[in-house]
Amino acid sequence: MIPVDRLTPFEARIEHAELAEKIARWDKAYHGSDAPEVADAVYDAARRRLGAIEAAFPDLAGKSPLAGKVGAPAADGFGKVAHRIPMLSLDNAFSDEDVAEFDAKVRRFLGLAPDAALAYMAEPKIDGLSINLRYEGGRLIQAATRGDGALGEDVTANMLTLPEAELPRTLGPDAPDLIEIRGEVYMSKADFLALNQRQEEAGEKVFANPRNAAAGSLRQLDPTITAGRRLSLFAYAMGDASAPPAASHGDYLDRLGQWGFRVNPRIRRCADVAEALAVYRSLGDERAQLAYDIDGVVYKVDALDLQRRLGMVSRSPRWAIAHKFPAEQATTTVEAIDIQVGRTGALTPVARLVPVNVGGVMVANATLHNEDEIARKDVRIGDTVIVQRAGDVIPQIVAVVADKPRGPMAFVYPETCPVCNAHAVRPEGEVIRRCTGGLTCDAQAKERLKHFVSRNAFDIEGLGDKAIEFLWEKHLVRTPAAIFTLEEANRASLTKLENYDGWGKRSVDKLFESIRGRATMGLERFIFALGIRQIGDATAKRLARHYGSLEHWRQAMETASDEAKADLISIEDIGPAVAKDVLDFFAEEHNRAAVTALVDAMTALGGRVEDARKADASSSPVAGKAVVFTGTLTTMTRPEAKARAEALGAKVMGSVSKKTDYVVVGADAGSKAAEAGKLGITILSEQDWLALVGQV
Repeated sequence: MIPVDRLTPFEARIEHAELAEKIARWDKAYHGSDAPEVADAVYDAARRRLGAIEAAFPDLAGKSPLAGKVGAPAADGFGKVAHRIPMLSLDNAFSDEDVAEFDAKVRRFLGLAPDAALAYMAEPKIDGLSINLRYEGGRLIQAATRGDGALGEDVTANMLTLPEAELPRTLGPDAPDLIEIRGEVYMSKADFLALNQRQEEAGEKVFANPRNAAAGSLRQLDPTITAGRRLSLFAYAMGDASAPPAASHGDYLDRLGQWGFRVNPRIRRCADVAEALAVYRSLGDERAQLAYDIDGVVYKVDALDLQRRLGMVSRSPRWAIAHKFPAEQATTTVEAIDIQVGRTGALTPVARLVPVNVGGVMVANATLHNEDEIARKDVRIGDTVIVQRAGDVIPQIVAVVADKPRGPMAFVYPETCPVCNAHAVRPEGEVIRRCTGGLTCDAQAKERLKHFVSRNAFDIEGLGDKAIEFLWEKHLVRTPAAIFTLEEANRASLTKLENYDGWGKRSVDKLFESIRGRATMGLERFIFALGIRQIGDATAKRLARHYGSLEHWRQAMETASDEAKADLISIEDIGPAVAKDVLDFFAEEHNRAAVTALVDAMTALGGRVEDARKADASSSPVAGKAVVFTGTLTTMTRPEAKARAEALGAKVMGSVSKKTDYVVVGADAGSKAAEAGKLGITILSEQDWLALVGQV
């Protein structure tokens, strides 16, 4: 694997996109189907690699289908519950150094000195299913899963099968009028083994691990099935609340215990990072003896007022991190080395292995990244290698076992695409060899279609990878627009889709219904689905919010005037490289034609591309306003100021333009303040800004 600091910007963009696509698929399998495709260590390593790339290449930060997303969409069989306070996932740490950097980031954001007091709570990370319990007037009224973080599943009836000792139905008289208590539903190791024994005796499916068993049991449409399986609950967090029940997280946990909830007895308050790491090592030593599975330790800033100030970024809170336990390794043999072609034409080598059990999960594939990596490690077909479930999107080969017999020949990297036979070029200074076939390469075209229907794009149910492969091979779908004409083409022909093996009338009707349901799509999803390089979910949302409508966005991009370019670059987190990729996309006639054909096909089904949702102007005085911060602020750090502004509905810009509404200046403000003066833009001091938003 190439170290992140050795990646070129081009290589980083490619790997970033491929990582994001894989992780999105894994999320759907893990959270939506309770059927994980890869081990936790593999998933964690992929997330870590993605984060490392985004840290090294800030232009990529937030520009993936994962930005702001956790979990998977709520299943159709349950009622939907919108979480007023998102149920976030956690960033991961894998070393003491990662934890120290987390502490440093918290301090930088809050403006705290390195030696200032900052306490943490250290909690065992239970491997189960997150739950949100809503109490009104002290009575339990609803239980919901995390879902995708914003929308979960109503599993109230299933949760009520837990005994009162696990799930209190009422709280004490000191409870707020409204409070959401969050925790983890899990299955103990003993209950898991007993369940699997009963399943096996009955000839039913056995579960891979306690986490899957707990998730599968809680997400049953028939509550009597849930009632027959013993589930447990640890409470550890808070969602929405009409009034804060405590001043610190530790005090809140004490209050939960007073209300009758089970709180993990191994949670400890730590005066600093050193104490938190001591808890991590202690829990690691006793992990095997615990009655339940844990896969790490969670550190949370103890003071709730500091948690509120820190807020969140995308999918994770700034005030917490999960310190995961180490990955495991195993030894196996390389049977073959295949070349995969990605959406952008990147040729990626993958080792096919004799399947080996690595920490309880069978591993049969491992990434080799590129030809330089193969040459550096000298991996050959027939070699005995060490495989680790960490470090990349799929397990990686750590090294060749030197004292074992070697493969007879070094691997020869292809100079042509294995799919379309087009020349594969490797530009000077780069390590990625790339197919030059473009849209004439079936592999690239199919991968782009898979991106178009992916979860954070059009998210068309029934059009997974296998369906796209099938429709492509039958020449039924070769462009995004063809998806929306698929029903008309099949209904009008003698050969209908349901006549093919594997397709029945019911499945086809459901697919067509899903396609019709996606004929109307929000602008941010539409932009993301186009697959423009470097445009991930978060950037698509920024573009949608900035331009408002597809018509305005297309007009600005196709005009590509100096003013349009400057306006594009002024958007927060969109630099010249990203702007160039967007403008280059619209510079191609076939791309413009594809967008037009897609919109026409959606319109023919009665759909449209919806304008971006505008912030409610009555919600705050800066909702919808374009704001630039410059200089050194005194009451808060600039990251905190930007986070608060965005929470109030403002559009935080990276540079000043004619469309900027306010420029907030701190000490030593430079060129941005001067530019604002020239353009006649309202300049606010830090105190003026705080007064405007009602924070003084």
